[in-house]
Amino acid sequence: MKVRGLHHNAYRCRDSEETRTFYEDFLGLPLAKALAIGTTKTGRNASALHTFYEMADGSFLAFFEVPEMDFEFKMQHDFDLHIALEVANEDLDLMVQKASREGKEVRGPVDHGLVRSIYLRDPNGYVIELTAKTPSHDKMMNSSDNNARSILENWQIAKVSERCR
Repeated sequence: MKVRGLHHNAYRCRDSEETRTFYEDFLGLPLAKALAIGTTKTGRNASALHTFYEMADGSFLAFFEVPEMDFEFKMQHDFDLHIALEVANEDLDLMVQKASREGKEVRGPVDHGLVRSIYLRDPNGYVIELTAKTPSHDKMMNSSDNNARSILENWQIAKVSERCR
């Protein structure tokens, strides 16, 4: 089997309209589909709205609003959860300006070597990273050149040896 690409990632949301406003009106991802779910395919009663926002490559970010089901919405730390969306380099500065005009928290741009990024928060507390590839991106992400496997193996060895101390 060969995975062809990402169709969608799905997350919970507090409010579908508030989420739509951020993803469609602010980020420019069109609302492509909304599914009201009253009964699941296994016959369970449900009350959920599943929405899909389309990205330029044909993949989607999706959200579930499920008012009757508990979910802990919290401000996420970048290391715990973030959604990185690729944009053109010139769009980073434009989005910093747009976020500032609209009073949204924005951090960056930050040069990570392989990408330049800015960071925002959506209405659900998720960190949204808008990222643009640098000229060295493809070389840095080439697994035959970048020693990814040995870096991971060394990490595992160091982690185990730290636990043994």
